[in-house]
Amino acid sequence: MTDPNQLIEDYEQRTAALLERAAEAKSQIANLTGAATSTDGAVTVSVSAGGALLNLSFGTKADDMPKDRLAALVMSTAKRAQAQAVGQIATIMAPLIGDNSEAMQFVQSQIPPIEVPDEPAPAAPQQFVVNEEQQDAAAAEPPAPRPVRRPAEDDDTDYDQRSLFKKEGGW
Repeated sequence: MTDPNQLIEDYEQRTAALLERAAEAKSQIANLTGAATSTDGAVTVSVSAGGALLNLSFGTKADDMPKDRLAALVMSTAKRAQAQAVGQIATIMAPLIGDNSEAMQFVQSQIPPIEVPDEPAPAAPQQFVVNEEQQDAAAAEPPAPRPVRRPAEDDDTDYDQRSLFKKEGGW
């Protein structure tokens, strides 16, 4: 027959080990980060699992991008980094609760899906005037004239014959 004191001691040891692993998992989840780089290398982003921006850097290709495309690229790269960070939660929890357990299914059901948008398509290349004919045609069109403001009439007197305190002719 098994000693009851030994059973209690084993139970306490298993419980202490489980609490230690749970505290470690909690710390790992609290410090989760994700990183992603755009396919063209123009944007690199680091975010927390909650999506908070931790680091943002631009490659040389970012210098030539229009601002709206660069902004869209930052956002899509940040979403990919967040999805990568959130994906680590199941990996951290698996040793603690099991890969296919009901507890793991619950954890996965609590993680909101993150929609990762596609990276924006590259902008059309800018067209520069190469030959003189195009340049002359652009120069031949004069700019539209600015509207002319009419000068205000100059009133040499600071007063007139009307009363300042009552409106003549009724209110």
